[in-house]
Amino acid sequence: MRTIALHELKRLLDDGRPVILVEVLAAHAYRKAHLPGAINLPILGLRHMAERALPDKAATVVVYCQSPRCGSATKAARILAELGYADVREFREGKEAWIAAGYPIEGEAAPVPSS
Repeated sequence: MRTIALHELKRLLDDGRPVILVEVLAAHAYRKAHLPGAINLPILGLRHMAERALPDKAATVVVYCQSPRCGSATKAARILAELGYADVREFREGKEAWIAAGYPIEGEAAPVPSS
């Protein structure tokens, strides 16, 4: 299983490379905060939602959860590989590392821009 490190992921996104970010946590965690542009496919429904949400099986898909202690991203990467997705990468460091690095987030916890 391929992994992607924090700074490598940030560089891909900054370079505008086509990457589909998938947060596999529950909807309430996604609403609170998620990586910019990420979609939410909770691990419990991933197998049933993947085909519709991720129609291009050749696309680069990066799955993540909260932190390295969360095993959902590993499970999600395995499921997507079993479903035929060719370029699935696991961002093991997760949302906690992204936020700790000071990178932007979206959602209810995102800072409100000042005018």
